Amino acid sequence: MAGVTFEMKLSKPKLGLNERLRVDFTMNKDGDNFNPPDFAGFKVLMGPSQSISSSWVNGVRSYSKSYSYTLAPTAKGKLRINQATIIIGGKIYKSLPEEIEVTAAVDKPSDQMTADDIADENLHLVAEVSKSNPYMNEAITVVYKLYVSPSISVSNYQPLDNPKYNNFWSQDIKVTSLNAKNGTFKGKPYRYVILKRVVLYPQKSGKLEIEPLSLDVTVDVPTNKRDFFGGRVYAQTNKTVSAGNRNINVKALPLENQPADFKGAVGDFNFSVTTSKPSLNASESLQAVVEVTGKGNLKLFKLPELNLPSSLEVYEPEFTEGVRTTLGGMQGKINNSYTIVPSFKGKYPLPSIPFSFFNPKTETYTTLKSSEIIINVLEGPNSAASNTLNSSSTNKQSVIAANRQFNFIKLNANLSPIGSAYFFRSTLFYSLLLIPLLFIPVAILFRKKREEIASDVMGNKAKKANRLAKRYLSKAKKELGNKESFYVALEKALHNYLKAKLKIETSEFSKDKISELLLQKNVDEATINGFIALLKNCEAARYSQFSNVQMQQDYEKASEVISLIDKQV
Repeated sequence: MAGVTFEMKLSKPKLGLNERLRVDFTMNKDGDNFNPPDFAGFKVLMGPSQSISSSWVNGVRSYSKSYSYTLAPTAKGKLRINQATIIIGGKIYKSLPEEIEVTAAVDKPSDQMTADDIADENLHLVAEVSKSNPYMNEAITVVYKLYVSPSISVSNYQPLDNPKYNNFWSQDIKVTSLNAKNGTFKGKPYRYVILKRVVLYPQKSGKLEIEPLSLDVTVDVPTNKRDFFGGRVYAQTNKTVSAGNRNINVKALPLENQPADFKGAVGDFNFSVTTSKPSLNASESLQAVVEVTGKGNLKLFKLPELNLPSSLEVYEPEFTEGVRTTLGGMQGKINNSYTIVPSFKGKYPLPSIPFSFFNPKTETYTTLKSSEIIINVLEGPNSAASNTLNSSSTNKQSVIAANRQFNFIKLNANLSPIGSAYFFRSTLFYSLLLIPLLFIPVAILFRKKREEIASDVMGNKAKKANRLAKRYLSKAKKELGNKESFYVALEKALHNYLKAKLKIETSEFSKDKISELLLQKNVDEATINGFIALLKNCEAARYSQFSNVQMQQDYEKASEVISLIDKQV
């Protein structure tokens, strides 16, 4: 039969001699002639107990049936629970055998452990560092993972203390969604979720410390109790977990063979110097671009500067950055664009310039040099120097002004007078005068409408009450279909409403005290009973099955009750 599952589930893979083991045999189709294993090496304390769960969600039926046993080991060592069998749809299905490790008796057996004890054992926050001994300015990645054992569940978490990365350049990599994945922690199967990712570039050599990330986590821990329908009852507790301090040993960049022009670039790069055109006329402009591309600390070093002839007019460079930061570090390009304007005819050399960087993979320095570029100025006045190829000398050349140097500026403009027109007594003048008079009847009608709305006291109260109910119940509405979250949000909404409306701390009062206070505020008994019934449903939902229809009814009832109380108080 397609889609049939029959499997054995253990409460834990390892236990002490004085602990208890729960074994569940679950199937998604009803079956007959269930035949359990012999449980050699164990004593059956309880079972088999049978539980059935069936529900419809969006027209799809979900069914589960379980046979459960509580076992006590009789000896230490590795014990084996053999396969069980069942007949479903005329076919025999077998569960897979499982091995259990039984150790010496533990100080605190699992049935005596509190919810906090269980949460401590099954909840771990870990900071995974990609490299613990990088070079200065070499990228490292820190990924914070929350590991949760399958035996517990996490319903909420809140950051308590975000780490400060002193002596590091840091960049957070946004976590777009919290998707749980299967993994292992200390050799055991766990589910984990990535909470935070950050890329760090150490700015100092020596021993550096990464501060811990701390979280306040709400944990649901299973107990040995069962509700009326056979479902396991969970206890809720709050735990503070921390990733712990991590120490990074940062290596200084080697001084041996360090180039004289080295300015702190660490990574793997390419280097080039280019111009926007090979030739131009005097008084025209071109762009010379000094560019570094590749992967490394692109935002943390300066580009080399151009060494230009003194006879060229050069403006301050415009810096452009196209860098993206991923888990592997920075990658992209940076450049300086120089605007150059020659004044004289001739050929001007842009000398080759070096760029040096340290590659942490090869642990060596690399120096790249740009090619020499000749700027050819075709037309323009001649300079005083006879040989412009040698004009890279630091002595500035005198500038000879030509008589026709500024002939491109047009001095005689063709201007014509603008036709005159009088504003006074014009069509526009009378239009602007009459428009304000037209707004007088509109303003009168608007005022009457506002007075009618203000006089409707009951209608205003009803609107205000409905807005108030929607505001307090907005979170509960978002959780419709999720039983536990919905009723937690609904209970908070009811208490917060009373806290705001009656100026009381409802967490300090019982249901009887709340009823008494509402009676004092002249709220009728039917409304009070409806409010108290909703509070009882919120409590009962933690231990019983509630359908989506029931949740929808409770939501609508809450909206109605809040509106009624608001009208009566």
